[in-house]
Amino acid sequence: MTRIAVIHATILSHQPIAEAFQRLWPEAITTNLTDDSLSADLAASGDLNENIFSRIADLVGYAVNCGAQGILFSCSGFGAAIDAARQDLDIPVLKPDEAMIDDTLSSGTRIAGLATFLPTVRSLRTQLELAAARRNLSPRIQLTYVPGALKALQSGRLQEHDALILQAAKELSGYDVLVLAQFSMARAYTAIRRATDRPVLTSPHSAVSRLRSFYVDD
Repeated sequence: MTRIAVIHATILSHQPIAEAFQRLWPEAITTNLTDDSLSADLAASGDLNENIFSRIADLVGYAVNCGAQGILFSCSGFGAAIDAARQDLDIPVLKPDEAMIDDTLSSGTRIAGLATFLPTVRSLRTQLELAAARRNLSPRIQLTYVPGALKALQSGRLQEHDALILQAAKELSGYDVLVLAQFSMARAYTAIRRATDRPVLTSPHSAVSRLRSFYVDD
């Protein structure tokens, strides 16, 4: 059986990724590593710094030493640090939104996205633009920060969290695909999917599907 290490910067991402694995790849063995100070430190610094790069590398090294055959980050906003940490490794190491970005660019040129963690807006835009450039694409990208939603989720106000995201989704128009940028937002997927006739993508489902493709031949 395949052992996948999931590295988190918040406990809020545990349930969405567990549900995605249960739905899409229940045979995988998953282990969870969590440093819930990472998100707070990134928000405080406003950008990735040397300390965060080093901590991300340490988490990857620990996962490898524990026998992980693949690694998935669930924490948005750390893309460049993950890229640096996975260099020269011979196992798959996925950024949280990496597979979702590929799925997004295959779904249309008018991309809308929602995020509840502000640094994710910059990180996701950068990743989308880089991936689009590699494909010689020039999509129109509209990313929206949903204030208050993450705080509501952290405080246990789950319905408020979902309602804020749903309302933000309803205010969007003229897009081919809608992206829910963070693992913790996947819980609002069903409500949003019912409110739109366009594809809605979540990072945990795209990520687990991509990881599974490395090991399972359907």
